[in-house]
Amino acid sequence: MKKYFKEFKAFAVKGNVVDLAVAVIIGGAFGKIVSSLVSDVVMPLIGVVAGGLDFTSWKIVLKQAVQDATGAVSAPAVTMNIGVFVQNIFDFLIIALSIFFMVKILGKIKSRLVKEEEEDKKKDEKPAPLTKDQELLVEIRDLLKNKPE
Repeated sequence: MKKYFKEFKAFAVKGNVVDLAVAVIIGGAFGKIVSSLVSDVVMPLIGVVAGGLDFTSWKIVLKQAVQDATGAVSAPAVTMNIGVFVQNIFDFLIIALSIFFMVKILGKIKSRLVKEEEEDKKKDEKPAPLTKDQELLVEIRDLLKNKPE
Protein backbone atom coordinates (compact mmCIF):
# COMPACT_ATOMS: atom_id res chain seq x y z
CA MET A 1 0.00 0.00 0.00
CA LYS A 2 2.89 2.36 0.80
CA LYS A 3 4.31 1.76 -2.67
CA TYR A 4 1.08 2.92 -4.34
CA PHE A 5 0.89 5.98 -2.10
CA LYS A 6 4.46 6.93 -3.04
CA GLU A 7 3.68 6.47 -6.75
CA PHE A 8 0.52 8.56 -6.44
CA LYS A 9 2.38 11.26 -4.55
CA ALA A 10 5.09 11.37 -7.23
CA PHE A 11 2.40 11.59 -9.92
CA ALA A 12 0.30 14.25 -8.18
CA VAL A 13 3.23 16.52 -7.43
CA LYS A 14 4.57 16.52 -10.99
CA GLY A 15 4.50 19.93 -12.60
CA ASN A 16 2.25 18.88 -15.47
CA VAL A 17 -0.54 17.64 -13.20
CA VAL A 18 -0.48 20.78 -11.08
CA ASP A 19 -0.39 22.99 -14.20
CA LEU A 20 -3.34 21.09 -15.65
CA ALA A 21 -5.35 21.51 -12.45
CA VAL A 22 -4.66 25.24 -12.38
CA ALA A 23 -5.59 25.53 -16.06
CA VAL A 24 -8.91 23.73 -15.53
CA ILE A 25 -9.84 25.95 -12.58
CA ILE A 26 -8.88 29.18 -14.33
CA GLY A 27 -10.54 27.99 -17.54
CA GLY A 28 -13.80 27.32 -15.70
CA ALA A 29 -13.77 30.76 -14.12
CA PHE A 30 -12.84 32.37 -17.45
CA GLY A 31 -15.69 30.48 -19.14
CA LYS A 32 -18.18 31.89 -16.62
CA ILE A 33 -16.93 35.41 -17.23
CA VAL A 34 -17.21 35.09 -20.99
CA SER A 35 -20.62 33.40 -20.75
CA SER A 36 -21.82 36.32 -18.66
CA LEU A 37 -20.35 38.73 -21.20
CA VAL A 38 -22.24 36.99 -23.99
CA SER A 39 -25.58 36.54 -22.22
CA ASP A 40 -25.64 39.81 -20.28
CA VAL A 41 -23.87 42.24 -22.63
CA VAL A 42 -23.49 41.00 -26.21
CA MET A 43 -26.82 39.21 -26.75
CA PRO A 44 -28.96 42.12 -25.44
CA LEU A 45 -27.07 44.47 -27.79
CA ILE A 46 -27.64 42.10 -30.70
CA GLY A 47 -31.29 41.85 -29.68
CA VAL A 48 -31.67 45.65 -29.73
CA VAL A 49 -29.96 45.90 -33.11
CA ALA A 50 -32.23 43.12 -34.41
CA GLY A 51 -35.35 44.99 -33.34
CA GLY A 52 -35.82 44.00 -29.72
CA LEU A 53 -35.57 40.23 -30.17
CA ASP A 54 -34.83 38.03 -27.16
CA PHE A 55 -32.89 35.10 -28.55
CA THR A 56 -33.38 32.92 -25.48
CA SER A 57 -37.13 32.91 -26.07
CA TRP A 58 -36.82 31.45 -29.59
CA LYS A 59 -38.49 28.05 -29.42
CA ILE A 60 -40.06 25.56 -31.74
CA VAL A 61 -43.00 23.87 -30.06
CA LEU A 62 -43.05 20.17 -30.95
CA LYS A 63 -45.97 19.27 -28.71
CA GLN A 64 -48.34 21.70 -27.01
CA ALA A 65 -48.83 21.63 -23.24
CA VAL A 66 -51.74 19.50 -22.04
CA GLN A 67 -54.17 21.09 -19.60
CA ASP A 68 -56.71 19.27 -17.45
CA ALA A 69 -60.31 20.37 -16.85
CA THR A 70 -59.30 22.87 -14.15
CA GLY A 71 -56.83 24.62 -16.48
CA ALA A 72 -53.71 23.35 -14.71
CA VAL A 73 -50.91 22.05 -16.90
CA SER A 74 -50.82 18.26 -16.59
CA ALA A 75 -48.05 17.79 -19.21
CA PRO A 76 -45.64 20.58 -20.15
CA ALA A 77 -44.99 21.56 -23.75
CA VAL A 78 -42.13 19.86 -25.59
CA THR A 79 -39.96 22.51 -27.25
CA MET A 80 -36.69 22.86 -29.13
CA ASN A 81 -34.92 25.84 -27.56
CA ILE A 82 -33.26 27.33 -30.63
CA GLY A 83 -32.42 30.61 -28.90
CA VAL A 84 -30.43 28.86 -26.17
CA PHE A 85 -28.53 26.99 -28.88
CA VAL A 86 -27.75 30.25 -30.71
CA GLN A 87 -26.53 31.81 -27.46
CA ASN A 88 -24.28 28.79 -26.80
CA ILE A 89 -22.79 29.21 -30.28
CA PHE A 90 -22.01 32.86 -29.49
CA ASP A 91 -20.55 31.75 -26.14
CA PHE A 92 -18.26 29.29 -27.89
CA LEU A 93 -17.12 31.75 -30.55
CA ILE A 94 -16.34 34.50 -28.06
CA ILE A 95 -14.59 32.10 -25.66
CA ALA A 96 -12.50 30.67 -28.52
CA LEU A 97 -11.62 34.17 -29.75
CA SER A 98 -10.73 35.33 -26.22
CA ILE A 99 -8.52 32.29 -25.59
CA PHE A 100 -6.83 32.78 -28.97
CA PHE A 101 -5.91 36.36 -28.11
CA MET A 102 -4.86 35.41 -24.57
CA VAL A 103 -2.54 32.68 -25.90
CA LYS A 104 -1.07 35.10 -28.48
CA ILE A 105 -0.40 37.72 -25.80
CA LEU A 106 1.08 35.21 -23.35
CA GLY A 107 3.27 33.80 -26.14
CA LYS A 108 4.64 37.26 -26.92
CA ILE A 109 5.29 37.95 -23.23
CA LYS A 110 7.03 34.60 -22.80
CA SER A 111 9.25 35.07 -25.86
CA ARG A 112 10.16 38.57 -24.68
CA LEU A 113 11.09 37.25 -21.22
CA VAL A 114 13.15 34.39 -22.69
CA LYS A 115 14.96 36.86 -24.95
CA GLU A 116 15.74 39.17 -22.01
CA GLU A 117 16.96 36.22 -19.96
CA GLU A 118 19.29 35.10 -22.76
CA GLU A 119 20.65 38.64 -23.10
CA ASP A 120 21.28 38.78 -19.35
CA LYS A 121 23.14 35.46 -19.51
CA LYS A 122 25.30 36.75 -22.37
CA LYS A 123 26.16 39.89 -20.36
CA ASP A 124 27.10 37.84 -17.30
CA GLU A 125 29.27 35.37 -19.18
CA LYS A 126 32.97 36.06 -19.17
CA PRO A 127 34.95 34.97 -22.19
CA ALA A 128 36.93 31.80 -21.61
CA PRO A 129 40.68 32.31 -21.22
CA LEU A 130 42.62 31.77 -24.41
CA THR A 131 44.85 28.76 -24.84
CA LYS A 132 48.47 29.16 -25.92
CA ASP A 133 47.56 28.25 -29.49
CA GLN A 134 44.76 30.79 -29.55
CA GLU A 135 47.04 33.49 -28.15
CA LEU A 136 49.57 32.78 -30.90
CA LEU A 137 46.86 32.93 -33.55
CA VAL A 138 45.64 36.30 -32.19
CA GLU A 139 49.20 37.65 -32.33
CA ILE A 140 49.62 36.42 -35.91
CA ARG A 141 46.31 37.99 -36.90
CA ASP A 142 47.26 41.31 -35.34
CA LEU A 143 50.66 41.27 -37.06
CA LEU A 144 49.05 40.55 -40.40
CA LYS A 145 46.61 43.41 -39.92
CA ASN A 146 49.40 45.87 -39.21
CA LYS A 147 51.66 44.63 -42.01
CA PRO A 148 52.00 47.20 -44.82
CA GLU A 149 51.09 45.91 -48.24
